[in-house]
Amino acid sequence: MKTNQERQRKIVIIEDEKDMARIMQDYIKVNGYEVYVANSGLDGMNLIEMTEPDFIILDIMLPDADGIELCQQIREKHDTPILILSARGSDTDKVLGLGFGADDYMTKPFSPSELVARINAHLRREERSKNRAVRQDEVLQFGELVIDQKAYQVSLRGREISLSAKEFQLLFCLASNYNQVFSKSVLLDKIWGYDVYGDENTITVYVRRLREKLEDDPATPRYIKTVWGVGYKFSNGES
Repeated sequence: MKTNQERQRKIVIIEDEKDMARIMQDYIKVNGYEVYVANSGLDGMNLIEMTEPDFIILDIMLPDADGIELCQQIREKHDTPILILSARGSDTDKVLGLGFGADDYMTKPFSPSELVARINAHLRREERSKNRAVRQDEVLQFGELVIDQKAYQVSLRGREISLSAKEFQLLFCLASNYNQVFSKSVLLDKIWGYDVYGDENTITVYVRRLREKLEDDPATPRYIKTVWGVGYKFSNGES
């Protein structure tokens, strides 16, 4: 019998092209995962609630739902990593998807081996982050902003700020290296862990989302500063 730590990780695929869904399911299963498939948005949402998966693969074009909107609905309830699939390769789709909470993006057609590599990378990163959070009891405070790594919680002026797992990891990375400038590529590798597949637009989107949640005026940020031509750094919040 498997222990909780040894249990098979669960993957949910929401894809209306049945042949493609079957190929993904078979390939991912061979690599040791328990895989569930839904061919519509409604079935996908029900499947997520029933199975509580460790990773979600979501097609952007579904017969009964817009994949971007569905991604947003999932993210409101779950921190599970989400990878969006699309036949459309525009940067607009990519940024939109990541802006609504997706963690990764692939354009069809794609290599099944690359898909599995990305799943593995995300789940390893999530596991390492959870383990670090358990081992370390570190609370960072910058005036009215408090970042509690062990509890994975952020509060501002006594009010809890809701962040996704990746948003928290990015914020903590910057804040725990106060006043140090990071390039987008370095942040991508630190948080997502796969600079080969990553897109630096991901960092731009996540920084914007953090500013919207933390800053009184996101256009004039106090905490996450842009260092033009280089990247980002965390400031102490003083004007």
